[in-house]
Amino acid sequence: MKPIPKKFLIILAFIAIYVIWGSTYLLNKIAVTELPAFFLASIRFFCASLLLFAIAKATRAKISITKRQFLNSILVGFLFMVYGNGVFVWALKYVDSGFAALLASTQPLFVLLWMRFLDQKKMRLKSIIGITLGIIGMYLLVSQQELVADEDTLIGIMMIFTCVLGWSFASVFVSKADLPKSHLVSTGYQMAIASILLAVISLTLGENWISPTDWSTDVKWSMILLITFGSIAAFTAFNYLLKEVSTEKVSTASYVNPVVALFLGWYILDEKLTAQSIIAAVILLAGVYFITSRKKV
Repeated sequence: MKPIPKKFLIILAFIAIYVIWGSTYLLNKIAVTELPAFFLASIRFFCASLLLFAIAKATRAKISITKRQFLNSILVGFLFMVYGNGVFVWALKYVDSGFAALLASTQPLFVLLWMRFLDQKKMRLKSIIGITLGIIGMYLLVSQQELVADEDTLIGIMMIFTCVLGWSFASVFVSKADLPKSHLVSTGYQMAIASILLAVISLTLGENWISPTDWSTDVKWSMILLITFGSIAAFTAFNYLLKEVSTEKVSTASYVNPVVALFLGWYILDEKLTAQSIIAAVILLAGVYFITSRKKV
């Protein structure tokens, strides 16, 4: 049996982080109507880690891990899943979701700044153009929503800002860090560690743990899809891409995901799709093109 060409695997991985992660906006929206944020994330990543280890074992991947790899997995799991996912969702209590999306869209910029700071890597003109287009497109997308400010808004903004910084740093770190060779095993350890940390946070905050038998059918299906596709497929693809292509290209998911979420909301939830939204989507995708283009300017 011939091995699958690397180029084809990279394309599939990009589809996963673009489309699947874009759909998690919808799935999380359904799940958090009944489940507390940190409890939801803990259950999601715990179940996903068990499945990942089972798949890795079935494919005879090496499960053992060195001390350095374990410590690196703790850092990455915390920055990606505990802080980047759990805390971000928690911060949405204080910040309008549209404004939060605008803050998150700055991730590619911070990735490039981290790369410049840590690796002394110069930013290409096309990358700068792509980031600029991405921010403009995201602004057009979210500026249609009225931002609701209250006394806690500043706290939410600061927390989301630190989430974006942490996720960006972890993206650069993973590309060179000593982690398990198998992307299934690497992602499995990150999620297992994150699930424990999220459970501790959930218990500390006094969140109400709800038995799966009491979940509605919609929430059960949302959790199944979040675990199998949002966690296993997308996060494994994400870790794979960070090792195979430039970090700035992987970060373009933060531009495409809101576009996917926008169209899913229109198609499934019958949300309004305006001309300004379509223009924003086109500008966002143009930004992705400039960042992912191989030709130098």
